[in-house]
Amino acid sequence: YLQLEQSGGGSVQTGGSLRLSCAASTYTISANCVIWLRQAPGKEREEFASIDTGSAITSYADSVKGRFTISFDAAKDTVYLEMSKLKPGDTAMYYCAAAPGGTLNPQQCATWSGGGGYWGQGTQVTVSS
Repeated sequence: YLQLEQSGGGSVQTGGSLRLSCAASTYTISANCVIWLRQAPGKEREEFASIDTGSAITSYADSVKGRFTISFDAAKDTVYLEMSKLKPGDTAMYYCAAAPGGTLNPQQCATWSGGGGYWGQGTQVTVSS
């Protein structure tokens, strides 16, 4: 089955930047919907960025639009999340998730919440004021 290995994250001050990686192994994610989600203690899980890796169509929640960028490197079979202008409210555990290949079109990808997909192990992002 598809495995996703996350890396990156850590602690940063307000206004700082971080990059998260979500690397596929066993199978390619070159024709998949891949999303980033996050969950902070006591808060609901939020899906905030998506990419259809086949078309490179992306979408973002308002909470991160203009600050975060999702991208796909086909040569490395890796989805990245570049985060800038980080705020304390961005503090959370971050996950990537990939839908089974070819199951979602770009429009569906933008609203997929990760159910039935393959998930990374999660990585903590902490933003201090």
